[in-house]
Amino acid sequence: MNTKDKLKDCLKEGEKNERHKGLRETTSSEDIIKGHIKKAIHNFEAMDNFHKSGFSDWSASASFYTLYHCLLALLNKKGFESRNQSCTFVLIEDMIDKNEISLTKEELKEIFDKDITNNLAHSNKILDIRENMQYSIKTSLEEKEFIELRKRTKILFDKLRKEIEK
Repeated sequence: MNTKDKLKDCLKEGEKNERHKGLRETTSSEDIIKGHIKKAIHNFEAMDNFHKSGFSDWSASASFYTLYHCLLALLNKKGFESRNQSCTFVLIEDMIDKNEISLTKEELKEIFDKDITNNLAHSNKILDIRENMQYSIKTSLEEKEFIELRKRTKILFDKLRKEIEK
């Protein structure tokens, strides 16, 4: 399914009811945008806290949600609410295609990639690290894995925050 068709399906799903599972047009709100940034900062700080307390497997999820809340802030800035990760990513991809944001598709694939990697254990994408840690029996990241994940999360986090502030 192409981006436009998926976007159409997400908007249709968003019309259903209060507990929709898609995209819904809404009024952009500075409070909601700031709230998503605050949540992203909270999640970024949680990465370090999980790592320090011996729960670095959760650092991977905190990394993903740091970036995901930035994407939700971008959607709200554009006048949308999302309750579905795939729908969030398809709208962000559409924004990239229309040159509305400076995020690249390669950077988006770092967070979400519809073309799933065959071997998650050897991928260094944030999404794949998160899924590997979430669904495997591993309970910690190696120190160098954590450092690289934190560094790459921070680079994307900073870029997304600048995009939101435009």
